Amino acid sequence: MFSLPLVAIALLPFALAAPQPADAGVIHVPIVRRSQPNRVANLPKVIEALRNKYGIQPGNATNLKRGNTAAIPITDEQNDLSYSGVVSIGTPPQTFNIILDTGSSDLWVATSACASCASTEFTTSKSSTYQVSGPSIPITYGSGSVNGITSQDTVSFGGFTITKQEFLAVTSTTTGLIDGDLSGIMGLGFTSISALGTTPFWEALYNASQLAEPLFSFYLERYIDQSVMNTAPGGMLTLGGTNSSLYQGSIEYLSLTGPQSYWLLNVNSVSVQGKSISVPSSSALAAIDTGTTLIAAPSSVTANIYAQIPGSVALTGEYAGLYAFPCTANVAVTMSFGGTDWAINPLDMNVGVVPTSVVASTTQMCAGGIFDVGSSIGSGSNVPTWIIGDTFLKNVYTVFRANPAAVGFAQLASGSSSSTGSSTGTSSSNPAKVTTVT
Repeated sequence: MFSLPLVAIALLPFALAAPQPADAGVIHVPIVRRSQPNRVANLPKVIEALRNKYGIQPGNATNLKRGNTAAIPITDEQNDLSYSGVVSIGTPPQTFNIILDTGSSDLWVATSACASCASTEFTTSKSSTYQVSGPSIPITYGSGSVNGITSQDTVSFGGFTITKQEFLAVTSTTTGLIDGDLSGIMGLGFTSISALGTTPFWEALYNASQLAEPLFSFYLERYIDQSVMNTAPGGMLTLGGTNSSLYQGSIEYLSLTGPQSYWLLNVNSVSVQGKSISVPSSSALAAIDTGTTLIAAPSSVTANIYAQIPGSVALTGEYAGLYAFPCTANVAVTMSFGGTDWAINPLDMNVGVVPTSVVASTTQMCAGGIFDVGSSIGSGSNVPTWIIGDTFLKNVYTVFRANPAAVGFAQLASGSSSSTGSSTGTSSSNPAKVTTVT
């Protein structure tokens, strides 16, 4: 499977793809989650990868459409490091566990021609519908790179099928970039930031009128406070609709800021331990990214956030950008994007114990779920200065809507994984159930 750094935060260094919708149905896809035994040690690579992912200015945008609905269970990878779903490619179909990433727009999968890919691989010669559709292309990440051939084949996910979906058939990777049972990435952003210049799978469904509504939605489970595990039921992705059993109240939709590239919103306000943190308007643009584990914030804001937590310190060396605080601290953070103040469970703010070799302290110190990404990400207009990853997204039901373009948040249903918790309390098994809605 992917190493923590890559999957969690640097899935793709290129801009996403903008949509062109149509009409369709609804499918709910269960998500799977996998665990990572050395989570904190991998954080430097995670940060490096994220910075690389957003280091390129987004391109132009496009349009949108509609379709059907499906509930797709997803997998939680390595105690909330990433979330994946099962994707089928080829004729007859070959199935793969693929990372689901709203912070990128391309689909790629490791192939049997990749000697360095320690994962389940796609054998192109076994598919009667496989075609080469373009040149060989490299994609570089903060912690490595992949090379592959622009290809076309039948792709199915959650009951939906696109017969000539373009993707990258990966033939080589940096050693360790892929391992375990993860085989690739499915980008769920807009076409305008596709590294391959292709239409993302979800957008192709929209354009083909396969979706009942021009949207998809996520519920992400929490296992960060549980014993280390490789995979577990990770929540639900609903294509073409929402799952009313997973949230309560109304969905608060916020119009996208700027062109359709990343799923962009403005951070309106932040509070820590009940104290308001100033967010300059020039440093408020945020990408909502299921492919990122943590929350990346501008330098000045990050420093102010941790200044409200007694005993917190900025880490240095390879951990530069991260902060640590006493593990006994119960860190209360809220964020707003122009409406409701959404609370982040203290469990999600505590990433894990920092080795004493990294921070000299008589108190056990833990890494925080918000890190300093720098004063800017990339260059040009409409480049995000925040990356809102799963540290936040586990606490809300999130809807990504193509038309009118918006991101929506709703309160999770009672009994979900974001029920109130304390980073210093005793962990209990996650009460949330993965359900399928027809």
